[in-house]
Amino acid sequence: MQEPERPKTGPYALELDGGTYWWCACGRSRNQPFCDGSHQGTDIEPVELELAAAQKVWLCGCKRSGDKPMCDGAHKQLI
Repeated sequence: MQEPERPKTGPYALELDGGTYWWCACGRSRNQPFCDGSHQGTDIEPVELELAAAQKVWLCGCKRSGDKPMCDGAHKQLI
């Protein structure tokens, strides 16, 4: 399996509306932290995130979280 790129060391703190989002797992998207299709040609797929209502979320920026797409602090081990 390919190793994802690391576009950011810490999380993306966002206020999102309810709905479906696709989190970039490969780290290549120019629309971080969301997928723009840049994973094509890799074995890495985006992760679906469904929110029932508007809320603040912390999405993983280092792409190493064990709780994808949410940040679990894995970036602290990369510094």
